[in-house]
Amino acid sequence: MNQQLSQSRTQRVRAAMFPETLEEGIEIPSTQFNQRQLTAVQRLAEPSQMLKHAVVNLINYQDDADLATRAIPELIELLNDEDQVVVSQAAMMVHHLSKKEASRHALMNSPQMVAALVKALSKNNNLEFTKGAVGTLHNLSHHRQGLLAIFKSGGIPALVKLLSSPVETILYYAITTLHNLLLHQEGSKMAVRLAGGLQKMVALLQRNNVKVLTIITDCLQLLAYGNQESKLIILASQGSIEHVRIMRSYDYEKLLWTTSRVLKVLSVCSSNKPAIVEAGGMQVLAMHLQHGSQRLVQNALWTLRNLSDAGTKVDGLEQLLQSLVIALNHSDVNVVTCAAGILSNLTCNNQRNKVTVVQVGGVEALVQTIINAGDREEITEPAVCALRHLTSRHVESDSAQNAIRHNGGIQILVKLLQPPSRWPLVKATIGLIRNVAQCQGNHMPLREHGAIHHLIRLLMRAFQDIQRTSTNSSVAGSGRSQSGDVYADGVRMEEIVEGTTGALHILARDSHNRVLMRSQQGLIAVLVQLLFNDIENVQRVAAGALCELAIDKDGADMIEAEGATAPLTELLHSRNEGVAIYAAAVLFRMSEDKPNDYKKRLSAELSNSLCREDQNTWPPNDLGTAPDHQDAYDLYGHRLGSVHNGVGPMRHNNYHQQSGYDTLPIDSMQGFEICSQQESNCSPMDVVIPNDIDCGRLGDLPEPPQDNNQVAAWYDTDL
Repeated sequence: MNQQLSQSRTQRVRAAMFPETLEEGIEIPSTQFNQRQLTAVQRLAEPSQMLKHAVVNLINYQDDADLATRAIPELIELLNDEDQVVVSQAAMMVHHLSKKEASRHALMNSPQMVAALVKALSKNNNLEFTKGAVGTLHNLSHHRQGLLAIFKSGGIPALVKLLSSPVETILYYAITTLHNLLLHQEGSKMAVRLAGGLQKMVALLQRNNVKVLTIITDCLQLLAYGNQESKLIILASQGSIEHVRIMRSYDYEKLLWTTSRVLKVLSVCSSNKPAIVEAGGMQVLAMHLQHGSQRLVQNALWTLRNLSDAGTKVDGLEQLLQSLVIALNHSDVNVVTCAAGILSNLTCNNQRNKVTVVQVGGVEALVQTIINAGDREEITEPAVCALRHLTSRHVESDSAQNAIRHNGGIQILVKLLQPPSRWPLVKATIGLIRNVAQCQGNHMPLREHGAIHHLIRLLMRAFQDIQRTSTNSSVAGSGRSQSGDVYADGVRMEEIVEGTTGALHILARDSHNRVLMRSQQGLIAVLVQLLFNDIENVQRVAAGALCELAIDKDGADMIEAEGATAPLTELLHSRNEGVAIYAAAVLFRMSEDKPNDYKKRLSAELSNSLCREDQNTWPPNDLGTAPDHQDAYDLYGHRLGSVHNGVGPMRHNNYHQQSGYDTLPIDSMQGFEICSQQESNCSPMDVVIPNDIDCGRLGDLPEPPQDNNQVAAWYDTDL
């Protein structure tokens, strides 16, 4: 046995390394006694075969490269032949060579060969030739050297032309080659645009091959990203509508994802935005918010956020609103950020949406979102704005105001008035507190948690900033400063003054709150000084707050002691009826303990001032209620870096707000504009805030910048 094994050792090694050399029928005895343990020769067999194949492939690779190098000059000549049959045969041979790696490298390293292919492709309509030529370009496009060769030879116009081919194979080769060029070859995007590629690609969106559609939509996203002209071409070609149709009609995840990326880019275009909304884009995107693909859901949310400012008047969004409320509980901070921003916009000036959100538990979810967000102002600011909309001017607003109290929202709102909250968030919170204060049941918790103290502190700080800027401007020789010049983080200090004063006005309806306000030294002096402000809204809220404080005799006496009679008398002639009414009410209450002669003179003055010839209709509100304008429409200054592959965590950036309001009973209340053009006969008196008044940590609040060059739009960036 040992002799037999020794004699067959060579055969066993040969069988392991070169089994093809053995003659058939020869049996080689095995040396394996344990079936679980391989012999040394058996362990050698697999790596030996791998080594043999590598050597063979290397020999063949060199042979293929040598063959292609020798054949290229002749093939170039054949491609330029006049006989179309010869050209077609040459193209098929080149296509065959391009399938092997070695010969493919030889082809792409020959600019003359690629140029000959492109030239022949441009003037030859033979089907077989076209298949072979474009197939070759497709194979070359998988390598950077091949892409460069195609681009330099002018291959892009030829490929764009082939997008009109009715043959599926040719179309597939053409669009995939263009896709590779757009992804990896610099300069390809402009070349495709110039060749009319956008229009051809949009026309292809009506095909039903989901894989081809996926490539087409990704090409469109690459072309439209950061290029306004491309977005407008897509719009003019009905591309926006086609993308909405695709989102509605297909369920292939890759296609839905690439299509949502196109819509996300188009949604920042002011021209495409209404077209997408009108085509039902918001409802269609809402259908995918429960999809299992997280990247699709994220893109849908970003797109909805961009569209939401154009969709405030769209009906039929109940499913979307409910999904957004659910999304507020998501663990991904980006999902929560988008959901809060969309809810803020969709609840602006839309009573139906407000009612829907309140009924599906939106107030509770938003309060909890603010609590969970901590110092993430990219979440808290839109969430506060959404609550501000939900607590005003719809049939469920009372429920919303109470729900904030029941869910622990009062305490967190007062906290947001304090540092480190920045001015845009502070402004939004002030407006929400004003709305919450409309509910009598919220007055005591607001007072107990220090809301009045912080509102007065903010009023004093904003007033000081305005007064300091006015003084500096006067010293510099510019005369009286314009009210709109004082900004901090994009927020005008006049807006903070108006907001805090308006909130104090509502809170002053409670007698306990009035006592607390009267105890704050300097408050009434500032309110009187605000009567001289050029902005009628500021005059109105200041006069309204004084009207409430004058209900008590102590308050009326303090107001009179601050010299309010002269400015109030002047405001009786204001073109703003609300201002005139409040001024008349304060003067009337201040005169209650005056002699009859004084009362008669005041009565005559009031009669002459209020009973004007135009007999305008008085507002139906009682003297303590001012027209509500809390449904402010906000644009947040999230200037995110543009990305191709999703969106990372949002960075903490500067916020900037622009406001626009619902139609109000008094035209001059629109947009916090300076409305009063007439000069007042009264000169503003300098109000010195006492040193002993507790204004809190005023130094922790952000200082106003020197100019207002940082206003940015939230939506107009590719996200």
